[in-house]
Amino acid sequence: MTEKATALDRLTSVADLRTMSIAQLQDVADAVRKEMIEVVSKTGGHLGAGLGVVELTIALHAVFETPEDRLVFDVGHQAYPHKILTGRRSRLSTLRKRDGLSGFTSRAESPFDPFGAAHSSTSLSASLGFALARDLRGSSRRVVCVIGDGAMSAGMAYEAMNNAGAQGSSVLAILNDNDMSISPPVGALSVYLSRLLVSRPVRSFRKLLRGTASLAPQPFSDFMRKISEKTFGALTGGTLFEQLGFRYVGPIDGHRLDLLVPLLRALRKERGPILLHAITRKGKGYAPAEQAADKFHGVSKFDIISGKQQKPSSSAPSYTSIFSRYLLEEARKDSRIVAITAAMKEGTGLAAFAREFPSRCFDVGIAEQHGVTFAAGLACEGLRPIVAIYSTFLQRAYDQVVHDVAIQSLAVRFVLDRAGLVGADGATHAGSFDLCYLCCLPNFIVMAPSDESELALMLSTSISIDDRPSAIRYPRGSGVGVALPSEISPLAIGKGRIIDDGRGRTGMGRTGRGGTGMGRGSGGGGIAIVSLGTMLSSARDAVMLLRARGLRVTLADARFAKPVDVELLRDLASEHDIIATIEDGAMGGFSAQAMSALSETGMLSRVIFVPITQPDCFIGQASQAEQHSLAGLDGEGIARRLLSALEGVAGQGLSSPRSISRA
Repeated sequence: MTEKATALDRLTSVADLRTMSIAQLQDVADAVRKEMIEVVSKTGGHLGAGLGVVELTIALHAVFETPEDRLVFDVGHQAYPHKILTGRRSRLSTLRKRDGLSGFTSRAESPFDPFGAAHSSTSLSASLGFALARDLRGSSRRVVCVIGDGAMSAGMAYEAMNNAGAQGSSVLAILNDNDMSISPPVGALSVYLSRLLVSRPVRSFRKLLRGTASLAPQPFSDFMRKISEKTFGALTGGTLFEQLGFRYVGPIDGHRLDLLVPLLRALRKERGPILLHAITRKGKGYAPAEQAADKFHGVSKFDIISGKQQKPSSSAPSYTSIFSRYLLEEARKDSRIVAITAAMKEGTGLAAFAREFPSRCFDVGIAEQHGVTFAAGLACEGLRPIVAIYSTFLQRAYDQVVHDVAIQSLAVRFVLDRAGLVGADGATHAGSFDLCYLCCLPNFIVMAPSDESELALMLSTSISIDDRPSAIRYPRGSGVGVALPSEISPLAIGKGRIIDDGRGRTGMGRTGRGGTGMGRGSGGGGIAIVSLGTMLSSARDAVMLLRARGLRVTLADARFAKPVDVELLRDLASEHDIIATIEDGAMGGFSAQAMSALSETGMLSRVIFVPITQPDCFIGQASQAEQHSLAGLDGEGIARRLLSALEGVAGQGLSSPRSISRA
């Protein structure tokens, strides 16, 4: 074991940091950085942001008496060093695995995590809550938050600053300015922060004022330091934070422990809202991460020497790449197509679009609310906006979806990546609720492709819809390996298709482009499964298991969660004893639409209706396959549920009960 590793190994608790010299703290920092790289290279996870805050995290724990003093991390993927230092080092290899450490801060995991954070820009609001609770209770604890990694581009951060400045309560906000979020930074704020750093004449003048202050007697020295800060702000335009009620301090090198520790000790004694501007480098200490900060934001397993990531092997392209490919094809034919994303060009597949059509691609930063209403404005003027956002992040802009898009019936096209269960990122990033919160909106069209070919068709369909909003939702990961269509044309709105008619014939009946529908009178009872989206693969597995028991099973692909194919449902209900809907989403989405349609046509009284959804609980981190098994959404879980329905026993063998509806 090396000497530097021993520095970390000697830590018995985070309190030990408060007795160490700066040199010893630097040894700990080097060891933490090394251990992070070694562990994440084997587990995958978020790397770049954590590497950039190693020294800052150590300095905060060395100065503040955590966990009594509250330390709140924004975008909790910055917190890997924090986890190492606060008693979770031995479990770091379990990161993002089932029953392992969360990839984010988690109240359930440690008293050192006072607030869970997985989505960005929440730390200032939460910290103000902690601070005012402290004041009301007469406590003396300090409240510190670390915001950054792009989180200052979100409006919520400024709402909190405005409120905190007016309250005047003591909060220390650390702006971790690493010039990045996930994609490179955008917007006026990025330019503003850069001005604070690059104005050499101003920095020289400020240095002169500080030098003069250090030579003066104490009262005059304090006065000169205040003059220095005010002058710096005035000359750079850096009064934004002070106008919001925060005392601005910085910028300071966020990797210099010899600067950080004494400054934080001084600030710990100060009162009122303070913002410390710390400059860090994303990926600090690991060359591949420093050179490609966006690629090393979130990583799969990788080779430490080369930095080459071990991407999951699949012969099929990812859904994200299929969206990217066909969006480019559509955009080349239609100059009205524009694309919007919220700091996620790479993750949502818009990077290639941005390179080919830079004037038609808009990265709004971590500002989903603005992005949706911005798209609404574009739609008002006849453009065809594509809003590419992860399902979990669109939740942040729901009022804008309702008020600014749906009520006005504007043709904004939402493309929701990472729909359904997402694996290692756990409950905070699962796209479990989009079907519920979109299907309830009047005049909204919601589609879900069962494979990559269907995604291409649905993108064409969405672009062709000019009189109302629409959404396509698809999961994380690779497609199923089907051939891609040579010709793309829009689907008939609200029409599903029969995949297997229950008599050993596949692809029969309605095609979804205006087919005539199933014939009536096949008889024999049996089960009809109506699958939405990529649950079709699990449904096929269930069909095989059920047929092995001698049951007649028909399999259909809904294609549309809204509007549902009423004719298809009516035909299936007339020929089967049980109708089951399957969706990778929470209760109340597609299943509610199907149940309503059956009820309105009078068919619900003739069948047992079995809605198979995610259970009524949050599903923690695990692989996607493990999560689907836990949720009863794999082939065995679906078959078990339907056999229980046949036997009249609801929920047998499931982790949480769900209803079987019989009129």
